[in-house]
Amino acid sequence: MSTLPTRRSFALGAGATLFAALTSRKGFSAPSQQQRVVVHPAVEIGTVSPLLHGSFAEHLGSCIYGGLWVGRNSPIPNINGHRRQAVDYLKALGVPVLRWPGGCFADDYHWRDGIGPPARRPQSVNIHWGNYVEDNSFGTHEFIELCRLIDAEPYLAGNVGSGTPRELRDWVEYCNYPSGSSLAEERAANGSREPFRVRYWGVGNENWGCGGNMSPEDYASEFRRFVTYVRTFGDTRPFTIACGPNGNDVEWTRRFMETIGPNVVRGRGVFPSGYAMHFYSNGRDVPTKFTVENMQEQLSSFARLEQGIVVQRGLLDSYLQAFAGPPRGPSGIVPPRPQVHLLIDEWGVWDRMIPEEEKRYGRLWMQSTQRSAVAAAMGLNVFHRQADKLYMCNIAQTVNVLHSVVLAHQDNCLRTTSYYAFQMQKPHRCKTAVRAETGDSSPLGISVSASRKDGELVLTLVNPKHDLHMKVNCALVGATAVSGQAQLLYHPDFNACNSFENPDVVTPKPHPVSVAGAGVALELPPISIAAVSLKLA
Repeated sequence: MSTLPTRRSFALGAGATLFAALTSRKGFSAPSQQQRVVVHPAVEIGTVSPLLHGSFAEHLGSCIYGGLWVGRNSPIPNINGHRRQAVDYLKALGVPVLRWPGGCFADDYHWRDGIGPPARRPQSVNIHWGNYVEDNSFGTHEFIELCRLIDAEPYLAGNVGSGTPRELRDWVEYCNYPSGSSLAEERAANGSREPFRVRYWGVGNENWGCGGNMSPEDYASEFRRFVTYVRTFGDTRPFTIACGPNGNDVEWTRRFMETIGPNVVRGRGVFPSGYAMHFYSNGRDVPTKFTVENMQEQLSSFARLEQGIVVQRGLLDSYLQAFAGPPRGPSGIVPPRPQVHLLIDEWGVWDRMIPEEEKRYGRLWMQSTQRSAVAAAMGLNVFHRQADKLYMCNIAQTVNVLHSVVLAHQDNCLRTTSYYAFQMQKPHRCKTAVRAETGDSSPLGISVSASRKDGELVLTLVNPKHDLHMKVNCALVGATAVSGQAQLLYHPDFNACNSFENPDVVTPKPHPVSVAGAGVALELPPISIAAVSLKLA
């Protein structure tokens, strides 16, 4: 277990006074325990890319229709059909990248159904999510407009399961070719003379399941065939993303890489730019009625997520190193190792659904609680700690569905508890993640991430225990803090949520933090998140 350096020991007198004040607050009644954290600001991990805070919007339930999209003629305040309040919330959150149209929906989506005059677009059946009939009024142009409204990079998931290489190839040209081709001119006629410059292209989704029930070998062959035609049109080079495993499925990754790798080396294909793992933290209860036991089981899953990132990154690297081959020529030149980035482009908690709520709000509609926010913060902490191994991570999903950051229905729209978890972690973006030690590697031990840039050090601390207050003493190794401020997201009831009737039940509040040179102290009540910003000397 790491210990606080004696030469930098925290002034326990001041800390005791602070903790006495904290524990006297209403609701802070659980037993307390000292918790030590050691932060090494000089031990760098990697840059916290904003893309680690991405989002995912699928044609599922009311995520798109009735959620993000209300239509141009709706009485609900909107911007050209986009729900104004949702746009404002997502822009303020700074969603860096948005993945669309699926998910399972992607592999039965034909992009031509969603372009041209809305009145002429076909009525399509959503076979994956309830056989709802959709009018395709939200298509490629509307999605790109939404991304521009919220300042997000677009990420399009292409149809491999029921589509063709030609269909995907034409979508790329339609989006990215500047002018002159029939597809580029069709885009211009549909309202956008300027190309969309879409960089991120998924080549299929969950092809081990809803995307075609393929074997890894079959998918590798399909990926190689499809990606051949995903070309650079204009000045936008595609970043192609292959379907990775469901959780930490090493067998899928091994067989995919063993199939695709030798063919690439022999010049019959290309490696993907990215490789996307999906990881859901399933729950046994409905969102607002979690038992302690089932909450503990769900929150413990983030240790497996972190392990999966380490294992999958290592597995990819081992194959890529092997594919680079031995030194070549008399000078012994070592060929550069191919690079395939790791993504988690679907993640989040997946609780049991309430049938009555699904009937009212749409498939997989799910409330977000204090527990959900803690889960989101634990996931983001994992991504920061593994910033050197990850390229992009997208929460599932943006509005109404599963682990959403916004809930919307009719003329109501609110920020969920998980929205605030993301908001509190926003200061980590573009900083350098640094090492933080807690001395407790158990799945329900304190969760911490730290990052630094210039004279600021940012900490996020999460207490996933339901019955223990943590009195956190944090030591900064080789650095001194001159001031600090903190916020806390906490509610005594871990099943508490923000509802349409009461949208501000759980929101961040200013939180006391004591700074004494190389020592920082604060209180973490059960199932809570603290965000700390320190000014360094």
